[in-house]
Amino acid sequence: MKSLIFLLPTTAFAALTSITQNDVKNGGGCKAMTVLFARGTTELGNMGSIAGPPFVTALGVMMGGAANVAVQGIQYPADVPGFLVGGDKGGSQLMAQMVGQVRAQCPDTTLVMAGYSQGGQLVHNAADMLSAQDSAFVSSAVIFGDPNNGKPVGKVAAGNTKIICATGDLICAGQAIILAPHLSYGANANEAAKFVMSNMAAGGAAAGAGAATKGAAAKGAAARMVKAKYFIS
Repeated sequence: MKSLIFLLPTTAFAALTSITQNDVKNGGGCKAMTVLFARGTTELGNMGSIAGPPFVTALGVMMGGAANVAVQGIQYPADVPGFLVGGDKGGSQLMAQMVGQVRAQCPDTTLVMAGYSQGGQLVHNAADMLSAQDSAFVSSAVIFGDPNNGKPVGKVAAGNTKIICATGDLICAGQAIILAPHLSYGANANEAAKFVMSNMAAGGAAAGAGAATKGAAAKGAAARMVKAKYFIS
């Protein structure tokens, strides 16, 4: 029977800050950027603490303030059985549904799908469920500590995806063993955020869009390019 093995000192865990974010669920209005983030196995809240909060904090700085970024954590059990079957089914479906919801409600936002560990499995699974139009709306997909390392992220353009795997992270090698490198991804927050900002400036959401959505996507991308011009560092 497979199980998830933790081999690390307790000091490796990050501090718990901003572990729950519900901007989309609470109807906070459309922002220049929207981030859907799925936390890792056993993490608390709906954002976790290791990769999610540092990542969205970095994006807030680069976007000129957190008020310009809507953040929604994906609520799902984040338990070991979910990880072992390739990612929680319900959480994957919820993430895919939220992509469509954001596209319908905020067509000019820059949409980012992101996840850490099992949350990365959810990103892969959700991306596989997206329509062509929803896939084209995803400006960036970012995964930290990807258990599905090496696999495409659904129909999201390869140039719009970034997989970050630390040296020595056995989760990225397909093994269910947690070592210290798997808990280090807060250090990659700026790297990931800069990738997202670069895609935003390039109009990533317009890549591969269908004829019915290209005009709106291009209009939104043009406006976003102006914003990104000032905020990339």
